[in-house]
Amino acid sequence: MRYSITAALVLAAAGNTALAQSHAAPEIKWGPAPAVFPAGAQMAVLQGDPGGKAQFTVRLRMPDGYKIPPHTHPTDENVTVISGAFRVGMGKALDTKNMLTLAAGGFITAPANEAHYAVAKGATIVQVHAIGPFAMTYVNPADAPRTHAEK
Repeated sequence: MRYSITAALVLAAAGNTALAQSHAAPEIKWGPAPAVFPAGAQMAVLQGDPGGKAQFTVRLRMPDGYKIPPHTHPTDENVTVISGAFRVGMGKALDTKNMLTLAAGGFITAPANEAHYAVAKGATIVQVHAIGPFAMTYVNPADAPRTHAEK
């Protein structure tokens, strides 16, 4: 019985291949990350529209030492480490002594409206999926990249 249910699901999925999206690594189109991020990162949109009101998936490529100051999002943020090491902490102040280090394959969910921060250790790529619209609110408004650009 279990085999026939699995086979039916596989056949049903095969019939919907026109809806499937796939991206091979060389096909990913990287560009500068949006201005809401500190300078130096690159982003690629894999699925959906981060500015829309539906699910989206993006990748963020960061150089060694790249820091994202404490911030919040209006929706849960689900992060999977693709390569490198991603150090993450929860709270309103960046505390490098109390961070979790996630290696490739690691996963974390930052709950909606909970302050968190991150630091890349080595060249790092993370994949983020969430429900849009994507927004970041920095705990300290002076950390917002646009604030730095206006000075």
